[in-house]
Amino acid sequence: MKLKEIAELLNAKVLCGESRMEEDFNYAFASDLMSDVLTLGEHNPVILTGLCNIQTIRTCEMGCLDVIIFVRKKKPSPDIIELAEDNDMVLMECDYSMFKASGILYQNGILPIY
Repeated sequence: MKLKEIAELLNAKVLCGESRMEEDFNYAFASDLMSDVLTLGEHNPVILTGLCNIQTIRTCEMGCLDVIIFVRKKKPSPDIIELAEDNDMVLMECDYSMFKASGILYQNGILPIY
């Protein structure tokens, strides 16, 4: 599924990475535990998280993950967005709960890792 479709389904605001909206992603993973996120690089999933801090960006950078959707109305600070831009990441913010966002993506064909 294209990132622009994911953004539309979740009514998400794209904060950076607008030039990548035509890229396709097949998997998603939802977690607030960044240690779990570090194990996912080979699948290159979209990450759904409510953990909105610099460490989220750093962890995804280490795990070679580059699409992060902040759920639960989390608003990343300008320094978080800047770091994501520096790493060519896509950041989105979504008002939905992690459960609802995950369900919407699953219903529309995004696959789970496990």
